[in-house]
Amino acid sequence: MATNSIGTVTNNTIEDHPFTPFMRKLTIFTAGGPFLDGFIMTIIGTALIQLGPQLNLDTFWTALAGASALLGLLLGGGIFGYITDIYGRQLMYEIDLAAIIILSIMQMFIDAAWQLVLLRFLMGIAVGADYPIATSLLAEFSPRKHRAKMLGFLSCSFYAGAVAAGFAGYLLLNVGPSGWKWMLGLPAIPALILVAGRWGTPESPRWLLGRGRKEEALAVLKKVYGEQAKLSDLEQEPNQTVRYSKLFAPGYLQRTFFVVSFWTLQIAPLYAIYTFGPQLLGVLGFSEGNSSIIGYTIITFFFFFGCIPPLWWINSYGRRPVIILGFVVMTISMLILGLVKDPAIEIIVVCFALYAFFSGGPNILEWIYPNELFPTEVRASAVGFGTAVTRISAAACTFGLPFALESLGVSSVMLICAGMSLLGVFICYALAPETKGLSLAQASSIDYKPSKVKK
Repeated sequence: MATNSIGTVTNNTIEDHPFTPFMRKLTIFTAGGPFLDGFIMTIIGTALIQLGPQLNLDTFWTALAGASALLGLLLGGGIFGYITDIYGRQLMYEIDLAAIIILSIMQMFIDAAWQLVLLRFLMGIAVGADYPIATSLLAEFSPRKHRAKMLGFLSCSFYAGAVAAGFAGYLLLNVGPSGWKWMLGLPAIPALILVAGRWGTPESPRWLLGRGRKEEALAVLKKVYGEQAKLSDLEQEPNQTVRYSKLFAPGYLQRTFFVVSFWTLQIAPLYAIYTFGPQLLGVLGFSEGNSSIIGYTIITFFFFFGCIPPLWWINSYGRRPVIILGFVVMTISMLILGLVKDPAIEIIVVCFALYAFFSGGPNILEWIYPNELFPTEVRASAVGFGTAVTRISAAACTFGLPFALESLGVSSVMLICAGMSLLGVFICYALAPETKGLSLAQASSIDYKPSKVKK
């Protein structure tokens, strides 16, 4: 056994390669994008406690401020996923988050509602672009044994960002009426660290091979996996053509529908709850202000810890049972909150905690399934398309939540969330495939059947 500057070299194939320092670094800095997403999406709910009265935001502008970043995510994911499949992952991976630095600082100087909405929309584009770029790069370097954990870690980092936003919001509310400025400007700091840490990351050898750039692909393979690595380890045909329409072609349309459907039903109520968490908990019985933020942050911990056990479950029990169980428990918890009149604080906390904890399985599979089920030439396009479509519904739920709370009441809102989760149960039972133990090439070329996979 020999070593190189990036990781340990073994005689294993790429798919059976051990976890190296290079893979650890790539996972950590790829996870920075979801961390920023969690922070940016969550901090606005706390910032609006101060910012809303100062800018005289009515329900319309409050809802638009919450939904604007999601609309940006839609555009960023939809466009840059396709661009990434055409021009590669490396360059955009290194520079796409630089916009967060500039936009975060600009947010500190807004004095009108439209400025807040515009800047959050642009930040959403930057974060949305990072998802297909970074997750495709990570998936294409990850061995089969470690792929689920490497991609699943991204969901953990989203909630780590949300937890950080909860603590930051709680502390900064006490610095005075300008606390919102520091809340909205804080993402510039981790974004700067991420841009520096991503510098020098090599291009995906799978993408290089797919574009016919064999010598470059082999050079990256030998640098990352060792001198014994060879192009045939990639199990991939070269000279692929990028076509967005492939996502809707026979053999792929069903998996596109599955990915978009379960992802939408998972993320739409989640983003609405996160964006207006303090306000929602206030309606449910927690007092407004810091007390609601404490309760909200506690629940966020359950979202975070809920992502950890599935990192092992999906390799031991499989993707399919984990995602189905998650949607079942999420349905039950929201159903209780919707049916119980004036629930006690203990019931509220338990139900939200159950929802948060068992959403972990579907959460981590948001990044695993689309990266496994599509081949290299359209992998980023698939992730980008999923990001775009799911953010349409998430933006609609986020925009509509303040109006729904006013007109329908919190019980009806909880029942709507329960209905969405129940639909997720049916879709996953009918369509969720099992890709446990497959190489990336095998998973993307499976005979798509819900109950079994033909290798």
